[in-house]
Amino acid sequence: MKLTKKQLAVLEFIEKFEEEKGYSPSYREIMAGLELSSVSAVAEHIDNLVRKGVLRKNSGEARSLEVLDYKHEKTVELFKTKMLVASEEEKTILEKAAEILGLDLA
Repeated sequence: MKLTKKQLAVLEFIEKFEEEKGYSPSYREIMAGLELSSVSAVAEHIDNLVRKGVLRKNSGEARSLEVLDYKHEKTVELFKTKMLVASEEEKTILEKAAEILGLDLA
């Protein structure tokens, strides 16, 4: 799954907003915060993110956006498998890469 720059910006905005306010933003707040052209542009991004499985929303409920874990479980499994057979140098590289990607290998 690959996200566009705008989709990633929408996700990051929602996450930051929720951290700061304790609830998810409205479409208008996303539009204003990201300087998007219209509420329908926000809705299109939201719908695409829901389809990609990185965002959940409850239909008919206001402020119900929920960012899901989009850090690929298969990627974590691959890293863990590679760590089992990696040399010390390779382990260091894998650990740095996992840190950059925000993967939890614990």
